[in-house]
Amino acid sequence: MKVLETTSAPGAIGPYSQGYEVNGFVFTSGQIPVDPASGAVPEGIAAQAEQSCKNVGAILNAAGVDYTKVVKTTCFLANMGDFAAFNEVYARYFTSKPARSCVAVKDLPKGVLCEVEAIAVK
Repeated sequence: MKVLETTSAPGAIGPYSQGYEVNGFVFTSGQIPVDPASGAVPEGIAAQAEQSCKNVGAILNAAGVDYTKVVKTTCFLANMGDFAAFNEVYARYFTSKPARSCVAVKDLPKGVLCEVEAIAVK
């Protein structure tokens, strides 16, 4: 097992890692839309979806893979009313159309509007 760590994605704010590489698979922790350089969270679902996807991509890159190797994502939305706007952004990153679950949740860390996690093959 190899722990994945990159400064191109937000650091873990709890007892977890950004991701793991295990037996040819890459698992990312859920990525909220925090800009790793500034710590800021952008306004609105489109900008937040963009940053969350970029953060997932940074962890994938740390493992030597990209979005095309993702086989499964789990997406969390604070408001299912944001589904269409979230999908518009998501579709630009996950062009291979991996399997996905997308659920609405009561709250997300830091009051953000979305979170994305991924599983990829090496």
